[in-house]
Amino acid sequence: MVIDFESIEETRINRFKGGVGDTISRMRVDELGKIMYGRLEPGSSIGFHLHETSSEIIYILSGVADFLYDDTTEKAAAGQCHYCPRGHKHSMINNGTEDLVYFAVVPEHSVQ
Repeated sequence: MVIDFESIEETRINRFKGGVGDTISRMRVDELGKIMYGRLEPGSSIGFHLHETSSEIIYILSGVADFLYDDTTEKAAAGQCHYCPRGHKHSMINNGTEDLVYFAVVPEHSVQ
């Protein structure tokens, strides 16, 4: 299956997961998870949240992201990837001066 993000309507989610500003994204969502092309403007963030039933992989396309991951802080730039396994918490923050553009996959996992 090819996903053409240009054909998916862009949405703005204000204060996503309790963050600051807007998360701007084009998303493919189904019962198995989410695949998204997103953007955070300077000063915006996705709030600190727990992945109870899913994990998340975020690949940075441009810009620099600060990630709060459990009890640590990490920085990732274009060409780097952040991974948050199920059962862990994270947040993504754009403290830079340019838009942070990323590609993310959030697969749902069976909970037994």
